[in-house]
Amino acid sequence: MAEVKQVTAVFPGTFDPFTRGHFSLVMRGIKTFHKVIVAVAGSTSKKCCFSLDERVDMAKRIFEHHPQVQVESFDGLLIHYVEQSPANVIMRGLRAVSDFEYEFQMALMNRRLDNDIQTVFLMTDYKWMYLSSTIIKDVAVNGGDIKGLVPRQIYDEVIERLTSKEK
Repeated sequence: MAEVKQVTAVFPGTFDPFTRGHFSLVMRGIKTFHKVIVAVAGSTSKKCCFSLDERVDMAKRIFEHHPQVQVESFDGLLIHYVEQSPANVIMRGLRAVSDFEYEFQMALMNRRLDNDIQTVFLMTDYKWMYLSSTIIKDVAVNGGDIKGLVPRQIYDEVIERLTSKEK
């Protein structure tokens, strides 16, 4: 019988904040891969509401009871991080056709930089197609209800940060 190859996927993002859509993708990822590394991006052009350490800490709390999920931070090019990790796959989520063009360009560039690392796209669950960290921040800052849109482990922290007057 052939030996089953262990496949580890990296799920990269800023996760500012982590959403139920992100969570859903990771949970589906661990059904497909032996291990998923949630790679929290430190260097980003986005203006984050939470520091890198806070985003890593929140993700670790969310997945503390899921041994197949590892949370790490990274800086620089994703492909360089993946090359240094035990992973051989980049896992990305797609919500709609609008995500595809950007993700496709990134996957092709990563493939050019390292032809041995594959990108796998997972479609989001239909419940989360509209959801993004940006939308969560906009709704919370303007007094809307985000209960059920971020994991319960971080809900209070997200609400406190996004609704405080000292943003």
